[in-house]
Amino acid sequence: MNDPKRYWFPVKRYGWGWGPPSTWQGWLVLVALLFVLAWAGLVFLPGDPVRFVVVTIGSSLAFFIICLLKGEPPSWHWGNSK
Repeated sequence: MNDPKRYWFPVKRYGWGWGPPSTWQGWLVLVALLFVLAWAGLVFLPGDPVRFVVVTIGSSLAFFIICLLKGEPPSWHWGNSK
């Protein structure tokens, strides 16, 4: 269980990219992203949609970089074993 090579985000079985998180750290990062997006929607959307877009792009980019660093190397999968 204390395997340092354990990926937070495994690759999807079909397509390119990552599936749901496989560790608590991955779930924490995903919940944090959803919290930031919900907060930005509540705070910025009523009066400042530009800031909402900036926060959305920034937090999504940060999440993507974390997936690159802590997830399995992404590649195209057709449902066969990894």
